[in-house]
Amino acid sequence: MSKRPKQIKDLPETIPVFPLNGALLLPGLQRPLQIFERRYIDMIDHALAGNRLIGLIQPKQAGEESPEGRDIALRQVGALGYLTQFEELSDGRYIISLEGICRFNLLDEQEVETSFRQARIDATSFASDFQPASGENAVDRPRFIAMMHSYAEFAELDFDWEEIEQTATADLVNMCCMLAPYGAAEKQVLLEAGSLQERAETLIALAELEMAHAAAGTVLQ
Repeated sequence: MSKRPKQIKDLPETIPVFPLNGALLLPGLQRPLQIFERRYIDMIDHALAGNRLIGLIQPKQAGEESPEGRDIALRQVGALGYLTQFEELSDGRYIISLEGICRFNLLDEQEVETSFRQARIDATSFASDFQPASGENAVDRPRFIAMMHSYAEFAELDFDWEEIEQTATADLVNMCCMLAPYGAAEKQVLLEAGSLQERAETLIALAELEMAHAAAGTVLQ
């Protein structure tokens, strides 16, 4: 039976990679996905038969959600996910959930005969991702929650504030980043943030910029 990696040495050298524009997966959180393309159904079958690990990574070119060509360059940093749940539908599709394990640097893509892409990775730079509360004390939580209040009013969102108050800071910041309505470039910046504090401050800046543009009647580019 496969086990969730607990540390860097538990990671394989090569993983299947799932190029997906605008996708963000952060450590400790779940991301649901619907899998319907044949190449990615093959990828899920491969993961289920092995260590259940899949690398979610953005293509460098914007536009198509998941470009087909193997010559499409991938971003340098992606996120490793562990397949925690799956449901196979009668038409062959999968509904899955990936749990974020850690980020990784893509070293090089492998020449493989599988229908899906595979790459060598190195997660040494992201060892702190295995410590869920790493960096929490450096985050200005009251300021972050104040931003959430402002953004909820701006976007007419209804948050469960009692539940938010009980949510750990790391989970709160990462969850807000994953749910934030920003594009591929912004999501990549949030993924590559060097610390939890940097990720929180980046999201605050993005939200404040969006609200400022809306107040001025201009469009955020």
